[in-house]
Amino acid sequence: MSPSVCEIVAAAVPAAAALPVLVVTGVAREAKIAAGPSVETICSGGVPARLRAMLDARPEPACRAVVSFGVAGGLDPSLHPGDIVLATKVVTEDGEWAADAALNETLQSALNVDNRLRTIQAPLAGVDLALVCKISKRNTWENSGAAAVDMESHIAAEYAAKHGLPFAAIRVVCDPAHRGLPDLVATALKPDGSISLPGVFGSLARRPGQIMDLIRLGRDASIAFRSLGYVPASWGTAFS
Repeated sequence: MSPSVCEIVAAAVPAAAALPVLVVTGVAREAKIAAGPSVETICSGGVPARLRAMLDARPEPACRAVVSFGVAGGLDPSLHPGDIVLATKVVTEDGEWAADAALNETLQSALNVDNRLRTIQAPLAGVDLALVCKISKRNTWENSGAAAVDMESHIAAEYAAKHGLPFAAIRVVCDPAHRGLPDLVATALKPDGSISLPGVFGSLARRPGQIMDLIRLGRDASIAFRSLGYVPASWGTAFS
């Protein structure tokens, strides 16, 4: 049996083996996939300010590495739902943070074993507001060179850098570059990262024309989460 992504991370950062790996996610479903022994998950509920507050409440990191894990919006037009971006760095308008090169090398080797996964190494863009239209996606791709975008990786990377911890980001493309997001994404999550049905249906009631966009997003998300589930094949046995 090939080693899991979690075992690879554990081998790459063994110095504090008793400590967990901190896995940063945006939604509850991502955190559920990541959960397991020696793993601590943080879920922002899609609110960057909340994630910063949660990390600021940890004056001592008490973890051996930080991994940003979940879905992302595609920026590179060549990427499709389900494609994996292993971040070489995370870029924002204000700065950038490099991923740990040794950790990326071992993660890439682990991901290559599973032929269901298409993985590239490329920059990720970090934003505090979701890129909901394809024009903003195109502009971000042209300005940053990032292959995909999410709202947690830049915060996780900054936290790891602050505490001198290895950092990696594994993000699976959900909505591709040529597709925008329906407005309802702004109200779709509860603070714990689970789906807010009142938020979704309230937005649909106000703008019923979003229904086709919602159906397309559901299809993209199904593909993305299938790939995401393959990434940490044995995450539940993890980091020991």
